[in-house]
Amino acid sequence: MTLPSVSDLKAQARRLRTALASNGQTVSHSQALELLSAQYGYRDWNTVCAAAVSETRQPFAIGDRVTGTYMRQPFSGEVRGLSKLAQSGHFRVTLQFDQPVDVVSFDSFSAHRSRVTSVIRRDGVSVSKTSDGEPHLNLKLPRPEQ
Repeated sequence: MTLPSVSDLKAQARRLRTALASNGQTVSHSQALELLSAQYGYRDWNTVCAAAVSETRQPFAIGDRVTGTYMRQPFSGEVRGLSKLAQSGHFRVTLQFDQPVDVVSFDSFSAHRSRVTSVIRRDGVSVSKTSDGEPHLNLKLPRPEQ
């Protein structure tokens, strides 16, 4: 289940508090936040809030240097475009490769790509796959700052 943003969660808690009050049950705002957290399957408000924030964070930013494989070929390059796709949790990413990547596996001819656009999941793996099930794009995720 995709979590709403923190502000949407707070709005839901306000609506819950209002609905309970209209039925004669008085709860504080913090109690409404805790009830809402439990409804989403989290132990408390701080945990659901942290999960909601991490879900909305983009894995890369425009201008980031990235490495990985495209059509099984290693590459390094730069993120030139990035947008989150509505509600799917996927991202559309455009990459400019430092060196063109040959996307053809035949020895008799080549087809080089310098720039590609792909839809990726949060883990950096493309949704689209080759005929044998290999993802077109596999980005190496940056290590989280410690």
